[in-house]
Amino acid sequence: MAEIKDPENTILIELKGGTVTIELLPDVAPKHAERMKELARAGEYDNVCFHRVIEGFMAQTGDVEHGDMEDGFNLRRAGTGGSQLPDLPAEFSRLPHDRGTLGAARSMNPNSANSQFFINFKDNHFLNGQYTVYGRVVEGMEHVDAITRGEPPAEPDRMISVKVAADA
Repeated sequence: MAEIKDPENTILIELKGGTVTIELLPDVAPKHAERMKELARAGEYDNVCFHRVIEGFMAQTGDVEHGDMEDGFNLRRAGTGGSQLPDLPAEFSRLPHDRGTLGAARSMNPNSANSQFFINFKDNHFLNGQYTVYGRVVEGMEHVDAITRGEPPAEPDRMISVKVAADA
């Protein structure tokens, strides 16, 4: 188990293969880190699917509006929604989109991030300065690597539970 330095800013995502430990970066992107903790504490991320998983690129999830629906109609809509909370302003930094970093998914509008996020499978430096980096996987990247691919996957993997380590 990874040593958790700051339980209040550590997220534990339970996947089918095991736990992914994410260190949030509130000093870099405070609004995004706070939003993830708020949605995790409300249980909004529990059972949400990975709706866009591209080999050699990233795994995207966090559509709390459509991503937990079991029927095909809503699965097709997964990736188009967010939470009931307002969108977040971009918090761009000099941190690169390296393997294992957590990025805020958004529309073409840089200030449209809400609840969706992605985890980079590899270094994706072409995203630098265009998407907010607000966390990094510190343990369990092998479980991220095992997420079923597809846009959306025929049988998508889900985040079984998402918790703030301080509450776990």
